[in-house]
Amino acid sequence: MTVETLSTHRVHGGTLRYCKHASTSTGTPMKFTVWVPDGEGPFPYLVWLSGLTCTEDNFTVKSGVYEHAARHGVAIVAPDTSPRGDGVADDPAYDLGQGAGFYVDATQAPWAPHFMMHSYITGDLLAAVDGAFPLDTARRGIFGHSMGGHGALTIALKHSELFKSVSAFSPIVSPLNCPWGDKALTAYLGPDRALWRGHDACALIEDGAGSAFDEILIDQGLADSFLESQLKPELIEAAAAKAGRKVTVRRQEGYDHSYFFITTFIGDHVAFHAERL
Repeated sequence: MTVETLSTHRVHGGTLRYCKHASTSTGTPMKFTVWVPDGEGPFPYLVWLSGLTCTEDNFTVKSGVYEHAARHGVAIVAPDTSPRGDGVADDPAYDLGQGAGFYVDATQAPWAPHFMMHSYITGDLLAAVDGAFPLDTARRGIFGHSMGGHGALTIALKHSELFKSVSAFSPIVSPLNCPWGDKALTAYLGPDRALWRGHDACALIEDGAGSAFDEILIDQGLADSFLESQLKPELIEAAAAKAGRKVTVRRQEGYDHSYFFITTFIGDHVAFHAERL
């Protein structure tokens, strides 16, 4: 799979690249960034999944992750949140369509032809970066924010053969039980809620997933305006307690849903993954 480098930047003793490649899953070009430390490698790496309205650029520019990645010798990959371009379905709302792929494989019109983000993250993206950069495929973790936190949790729980560690900031832990999830999963997967369980972290844990992970780390700001209506971290704590899984939810006083929150605690997450990779 050919990867085109669009631009290159020197940062924190490593190289950051903005890249583009053709995805067979989405049938579109897809963009991502990859930061690799200096040296021969292969390096352990983390895949970051961003939230609603984001591109590959938000985390890359705002998170401050590379200083911490350099300290631990961990590479970072950050893909876009959806397919884009001419002929790709969209919606005027911010929480559906382009920028809102929800990391599922859509089965419903008009989304099904291109909105195959679950297959993209677990297939095309990994094949592209593993083939083009000195990355260790046996030492790979995943993390994300909000919609991307949902994506990181569900993808890790379903694919522990691909990811050895998982964490999240302000994740949508149960799309079955919040307005964002209700809207997106109805649109992408249809009205049969039984089909949604495979894309709900709480349901996946209830159904037995997660034994491969010694711990799942979640940070949640208590000043997050979406906390009670959309995020509901108490649901994943309850599911984990019942299933005997270790999910640590750190509630951070005064922090909101923004990248100011992420940049404050991103070093803890990189260290958490580095310890496990």
